[in-house]
Amino acid sequence: MGRKPLDVEKFVFELINTDDAAQKKEIGKRILDLAYKKDIYPASIHELYMAMGKGEVSGFTVPAINLRAMTYDLARAIFRVAKRNQSGAFIFEIAKSEMGYTAQPPIEYVSVVLAAAIKESYSGPVFIQADHTQAKAKNYKENPEKELDALKAVIADAVEAGFYNIDIDTSTLVDLSKNDLNKQQFDNYDACAKLTQFIRQIQPRGVEVSVGGEIGEVGTKNSTVEDLDAFMTGFNNRLRKGRTGISKISVQTGTSHGGVVLPNGQVAQVKLDFDTLKVISETARKKYGMAGAVQHGASTLPAELFHKFPEVGTAEVHLATEFQNMIYESKHFPADLKAKIYEWLKVNATAEKKEGDSEEQFFYKARKKALGPFKKEIMGLAQSIRDAIAAEVETKFEFLFKQLNAVNNYDIVKKYVTLKRVIWRKREEKAAVIHDGEGAD
Repeated sequence: MGRKPLDVEKFVFELINTDDAAQKKEIGKRILDLAYKKDIYPASIHELYMAMGKGEVSGFTVPAINLRAMTYDLARAIFRVAKRNQSGAFIFEIAKSEMGYTAQPPIEYVSVVLAAAIKESYSGPVFIQADHTQAKAKNYKENPEKELDALKAVIADAVEAGFYNIDIDTSTLVDLSKNDLNKQQFDNYDACAKLTQFIRQIQPRGVEVSVGGEIGEVGTKNSTVEDLDAFMTGFNNRLRKGRTGISKISVQTGTSHGGVVLPNGQVAQVKLDFDTLKVISETARKKYGMAGAVQHGASTLPAELFHKFPEVGTAEVHLATEFQNMIYESKHFPADLKAKIYEWLKVNATAEKKEGDSEEQFFYKARKKALGPFKKEIMGLAQSIRDAIAAEVETKFEFLFKQLNAVNNYDIVKKYVTLKRVIWRKREEKAAVIHDGEGAD
């Protein structure tokens, strides 16, 4: 008699339901070992982005998707979409802030995504990204080194867990009160260079982590080519000679995270500056060898705009809030659980309510903060309920992949992305590569 196959879902629910960090790590190791046996590799998208920077690859925009809730179910849906469409270039991501309020530490997020790949019989590289590894301007002003050390700790945890794509967001340090562009960007490029060097020091041998920089904080003034030049000149001067720099640049084009919420709870229309995306992407590639510009805060944009991102050469688009909204607004999401969550918000998320906000505005902005406290309860819903919600979101994933032309690129990814099996011994030591993969087979 053969051995009974391992039940990866059992691992997932053990992982989600335990609050013990050591136990999470042990379960995560089991899932990772199983993933490697199935030819599933946490990977860096750096090599593909360098090929985009050289003009060898073009025509599609990479979707980077933040999964705040039902991560296992929605990740499975994404892998199903990818398999149907021969897609290889797509990213699972979660921001530093999201890790906190959704109660998804790095090891849990990586492990759940890999378990979803196993369940859907996906194989090849899986790109997992730490979105918005963000400096707090107030903290940085008071003590720069302390704030950078805090970010280094977040980055180290993420890389150790299998996040081989890190978005550094020190755009919060841009000082628009200064007239000189170099002075405006100084703290931004200085901090970004220091954090990039730190990543290069701790990354696993044989893995060149994809690092992104950011020149304009989302929700502030729109970025310009001059901002890019000031940032890159300073960054390259600050980066230690011989170190690999960043592979993409995030810009501000008129969006905001979660969108602008009207009193009735609806999201206002946004006028996106596609010209900015086009010219900065072209400059990033031709002048600095990067993949191009990255668009944040895009999931709440009108559906008819998404085909324009690949048309203007956008390297990557970040998508988050709409998927959270689709879960909450699904006809399948239990009304009693939603009412319970909203009652919890009235007591525990009052800081989210600004003067003059309607109740609808408050709930829309605050409900993300309930995803951590109610994570286990949401994942404890009947499988049939979760499947029905995931099926609705899967339809949206498929639409976005096709609009971004992120289809039929699996073989391209296979050509450029090197797979490495990594084993971590302990924090003080660098990761060791124990096996080299041969492309994305």
